[in-house]
Amino acid sequence: MRWGHHLPRASWGSGFGRALQRPDERFPFLIHWSWPLQGERPLGLPRAFIRHHGSSADSAPPSSRHGRLFPSASATEAIQQHRQNLAEWFCRLPREERQFGPTFALDTVHVDPVIRESNPDQLLHPFSESALEHQPPQAGLPQLALSQLFDPDACGRRVQTVVLYGTVGTGKSTLVRKMVLDWCHGRLPTFKLLIPFSCVDLSSLGSAPASLFQLVAQRYMPLKQVLPLMAVTGSRLLFVLHGLEHLNLDFRLSGTGLCSDPEEPEAPAAIIVNLLRKYMLPEASILVTTRPSAIGRIPSKYVGRYGEICGFSDTNLQKLYFQLRLNQPDCGDTAGGAGVFATPAQRDNLVQMLSRNLEGHHQIAAACFLPSYCWLICATLHFLHAPTTAGQTLTSIYTSFLRLNFSGETLDSTDPSNLSLMAYAARTMGKLAYQGVTSRKTYFSEEDVRGCLEAGIKTEEEFQLLHIFRRDALRFFLAPCVEPGRAGTFVFTVPAMQEYLAALYIVLGLHKTTLQRVGKEVAELVGRVGEDVSLVLGIMAKLLPLKALPLLFNLLKVVPRVFGRMVGNSQKAVAQAMVLEMFREEDYYNDDVLDQMGASILGLEGPRRHPDEPPEDEVFELFPIFMGGLLSAHNRAVLAQLGCPIKNLDALENAQAIKKKLGKLGRKVLPPSELLDHLFFHYEFQNQRFSAEVLSSLRQLNLAGVRMTPVKCTVVAAVLGSGRHALDEVNLASCQLDPAGLRTLMPVFLRTRKLGLQLNSLGPKACKDLRNLLLHDQCQITTLRLSNNPLTAAGVALLMEGLAGNTSVTHLSLLHTGLGDEGLELLAAQLDRNRQLQELNVAYNGAGDTAALALARAAREHPSLELLHLYFNELSSEGRQVLRDLGGAAEGGARVVVSLTEGTAVSEYWSVILSEVQRNLNSWDRARVQRHLELLLRDLEDSRSATLNPWRKAQLLRVEGEVRTLLERLGGSGS
Repeated sequence: MRWGHHLPRASWGSGFGRALQRPDERFPFLIHWSWPLQGERPLGLPRAFIRHHGSSADSAPPSSRHGRLFPSASATEAIQQHRQNLAEWFCRLPREERQFGPTFALDTVHVDPVIRESNPDQLLHPFSESALEHQPPQAGLPQLALSQLFDPDACGRRVQTVVLYGTVGTGKSTLVRKMVLDWCHGRLPTFKLLIPFSCVDLSSLGSAPASLFQLVAQRYMPLKQVLPLMAVTGSRLLFVLHGLEHLNLDFRLSGTGLCSDPEEPEAPAAIIVNLLRKYMLPEASILVTTRPSAIGRIPSKYVGRYGEICGFSDTNLQKLYFQLRLNQPDCGDTAGGAGVFATPAQRDNLVQMLSRNLEGHHQIAAACFLPSYCWLICATLHFLHAPTTAGQTLTSIYTSFLRLNFSGETLDSTDPSNLSLMAYAARTMGKLAYQGVTSRKTYFSEEDVRGCLEAGIKTEEEFQLLHIFRRDALRFFLAPCVEPGRAGTFVFTVPAMQEYLAALYIVLGLHKTTLQRVGKEVAELVGRVGEDVSLVLGIMAKLLPLKALPLLFNLLKVVPRVFGRMVGNSQKAVAQAMVLEMFREEDYYNDDVLDQMGASILGLEGPRRHPDEPPEDEVFELFPIFMGGLLSAHNRAVLAQLGCPIKNLDALENAQAIKKKLGKLGRKVLPPSELLDHLFFHYEFQNQRFSAEVLSSLRQLNLAGVRMTPVKCTVVAAVLGSGRHALDEVNLASCQLDPAGLRTLMPVFLRTRKLGLQLNSLGPKACKDLRNLLLHDQCQITTLRLSNNPLTAAGVALLMEGLAGNTSVTHLSLLHTGLGDEGLELLAAQLDRNRQLQELNVAYNGAGDTAALALARAAREHPSLELLHLYFNELSSEGRQVLRDLGGAAEGGARVVVSLTEGTAVSEYWSVILSEVQRNLNSWDRARVQRHLELLLRDLEDSRSATLNPWRKAQLLRVEGEVRTLLERLGGSGS
């Protein structure tokens, strides 16, 4: 990583620590070691470091034998200060890495990527064009450890210069950072002095002359007093030159003269050339990192060893990376103490699921070949399963991931256009991705890829840029398909990357229809020519009586406006296509996009087919969501750093077009999973005003059956929590909600009139949050459904505290909540503390005659209660009869429903009772339900025998038929 585009010439002495007080607002070292000490505040994410022998903070200090090389105490202190400064600098943790837990430290954990020694004869041969340069590392090449890089070669010759190369994302920066930290903590005793240089920093100096000693002193002030001793250090001195592709080196004597004096001012490139020639400090060791396209900039005669960084070509390395990064002990201790990673068992379970998918799902293992994608998978899992950091979105994770790998990267430093590597990728890979989305395919032939890469190339310079992109970055975006029967095809490294790049291609305005291209050119041409023609026609109109001239004059003015309007209509068509993709009815019954992403990583949920098997129709539901996310202000700022700026006016026009289309199609009643996807789009867009206007007509939020993970709760709360209009109903039945989710969704609940929380396994802990909700002065809830949750009597005690201070709740359902006798007795004792309740359902709670009778009497005395449900409790025949008599004994009291009959007539609530049974038939105890239904059937038969009214007999027979049908479904006789 480069240390800065323009590093200050001030020293890094005593003020070094103060300059790094706010690491989260600086460049991390990952991209190119770049960390400017002043100026703008770019953001970035470092790669992981995983080590097994403890934190560097606990490592033993360097041995005192360093003093033998630098005999004076001041020189030894200077070296030690240099170590401390480097360690402090390289250990800084940017905020994006803090999601992995407060104990996560980059200098204490690291998994080395595979390094294979390369043959220079094969290395400099042109790569195979037919295979799109996706050749795997050759088998049989020896692997190298960091400690072996400078070992003698096969012929026993000393190796002084090592060149490590790798494509984007293979871990070059991480490897160099790890080597520097090893030296700082005394774990690299071979070298007594290590001096790292960022080639980006050196290239920013241009041709301004400076000596080697000046370059070192300007960057490492503690070394100023030991500079004269560098010449006698010999091979114990190591220079690290990171990112050689950013330097233009000329090894011809006519271009770069010989210079052996480290105090002689020269251009930085000339100093590097003479170091590599071994003409300056010939005994010093040099480690160079570069992209493959720049390997040939150093003549092979000056290189002792080539090493290819192959990433994680071994699946075991991938598993180790995930285990140590995801298994941080404190990564669940966030707000509220909630999150999937809160306990070791939960963290281990996640790692095991991911490991199993790596073994069985070969395509994800191919993606994790690149360590950068391992980071992306970890960051995505944290987003999906752990409490989400404020403002973090899925789009921002992918944008940060690209900035992590491409920030400041140019395609070719020798090209005067200085084209951003990411901009080139957006134009070429974005086009391929968009073509895949529009044609609904994820597999691409070699001809498809070549067509997008070579489209429009006409000059030798353009072919050279394409060649560099192929060698350096194509493998980052595309991977060979490893599925059976798909040989020779390619897929995007992770599926979501295709949709991200397609969205980026659109929002950058790179997709232009023929009408747009021709229309713009014609409009500009007519506009330029029209001014001159209009002037001539104006003069002729005054001299000659030609009536047609004014008409032609006006037509020339209209033409540019007509073409401009046609181009605008084309932009609206793009917005319409995006909205139609979001609301495709074919995708209505898929899992929501967040579960789909989890399935692609963990391989458990989502598509019913095997992850490696393509569905009959590919789904691209993330594409419109990424489009909205890329238009957010934060992501546009990051994209500008990558050389992909989105103009504010273009973003505004796109947002307005999207708003119009969403306003028309967004009023449709959507299935729960699609509704969540719609809300997720608004969350990614990060524009509360936009969302408030589009969602102003939303009155019912039905997310029943959607698994509400922490990130989904955050999405719903962020999008709907700040709105002003009330929600008529929120249905969160069977959503696997927990107390943390209830707290997150509190702003939404406060605007809700009917709240359904059935079948969520909510216990007494959740009742604390429900009590706080009911006691909130802005609570508008009138109907609260808590059926089929194990609240128990302890939970009801908390609920009654909330109801005592609540003035809005009129209907409360506690059906099948495990209250028992204790719970009903507690309700009976405290029911009078609430004066607004109109309906209370405590059916199927296992209560006996005494508790049920006590509650019924309290209900009869309640001033507002109108209806009490007590059916399916453990009531005797005598108890049911007493409750029936009590329910009809006096006027004005609450009606008590205990059976399907009232005397010899059918109860008017029979359909309510049977509908509850039908709705919960699969979740209730079947034997217990069958027993209760048989008792109800006996009551119906007795009532039918006791009445002579034919109309009542007919009604009773009808209800008997419904009960018998339910008994048959349960396996009973029904007779």
